[in-house]
Amino acid sequence: MKYVTILCDGMSDYPVDELGGKTPMEAAFTPHMDALCRSAIVGLAKTVPDGMSPGSDIANLSVLGYDPARYYTGRSPLEALSIGVDLADEDMAFRCNLVTMSDSEAFEDKTITDYCAGDISTAEAAQLIDYLKENLKRDGFCFYAGVSYRHCLIARGVALPSADFTPPHDITGRCIGGFLPPEPFLGMMKESYALLKEHPVNQRRVSAGKRPANCIWLWGQGSRPNLDLFAKKFGRAGAIVSAVDLLKGIGKGAGMKTPAVPGATGYLDTNFEGKVAAAVDALQNGCDFVYIHIEAPDECGHRFEIDGKVLAIEEIDRRVVGPLVDTLEQMGDYRVLICPDHATPLATKTHASDPVPFLIYDSTKTHDGADVFTEASVREGVFLENGYELMELLLDDC
Repeated sequence: MKYVTILCDGMSDYPVDELGGKTPMEAAFTPHMDALCRSAIVGLAKTVPDGMSPGSDIANLSVLGYDPARYYTGRSPLEALSIGVDLADEDMAFRCNLVTMSDSEAFEDKTITDYCAGDISTAEAAQLIDYLKENLKRDGFCFYAGVSYRHCLIARGVALPSADFTPPHDITGRCIGGFLPPEPFLGMMKESYALLKEHPVNQRRVSAGKRPANCIWLWGQGSRPNLDLFAKKFGRAGAIVSAVDLLKGIGKGAGMKTPAVPGATGYLDTNFEGKVAAAVDALQNGCDFVYIHIEAPDECGHRFEIDGKVLAIEEIDRRVVGPLVDTLEQMGDYRVLICPDHATPLATKTHASDPVPFLIYDSTKTHDGADVFTEASVREGVFLENGYELMELLLDDC
């Protein structure tokens, strides 16, 4: 038996007026998901425990079978693992976004106009992070380059204030004055703006009509993670296929394979076929379980790209679900779990804690599922109060 999770990040949503009162899942043409859904176990799963933030870190840990209340130590430490940072027990990691900030004179009056700096390329971003390493120095702090706009700042041997840090995608378009971190982080952010706004990379981006990556935004702090090995916890060798450091970091922390996929971007232009090929390769070479993470629906939700979110769901169905199921049919018995990690409603442009819809299809069994795979169609199915029970349900051999 082979097991696959297709994680459609942020796919679930609320009804949208522009879609005739439908959610993007309802508006999307998804014949392959719908076909699986008709014979699947369906329902809703609460992937974000009460009192915890609905981040992709917490929600993906849940779907992977790790209780966030036990295993979660922060988002950035997981990303640090992915890019090869060796964290000591006393270190603290912070996510360092490259963002586009407005040009208001006072820093406190600025707004974040784009939390991802126009999807800056990894090559461009590396130049900016390297520049900050040389010119924005603080004892005990070091920058590490990641992918696109996602990077890390590591604090070693530094006494840090206790404070809340706000994700930039939660406050896009709003004045940042009420969401600023304490020193020394605020000073570093201010200095980064002074350093980056005229950097040649940004000058070229502006000349080309692109948004500049003219500031850093620090958030997602946490300490070294301590995940149980997936193979030991669930008795199956696994792999995670993703474009983003967060998921790769979870995979590395859990002792799973994390194959690189050329052209995987985390957006609509990602290499869908490459992800399917990497998943199949893992299943043919020692893995019993593969977790395919696709970021595009979430990014479209954050950006209020209504048509883009519908298209992202349709592309997953056409270019991932359909071809992958065809291949699995040739390999033997299999089970597929399809679900979001959390909702990313277009109306709010940020994450929500609502229970997420799921289907689990077993090629050897038939269940009374639902005619289509949507938020509403699965409400009468199974309800999982603990999202981490999804993995147990997927892998249950009874």
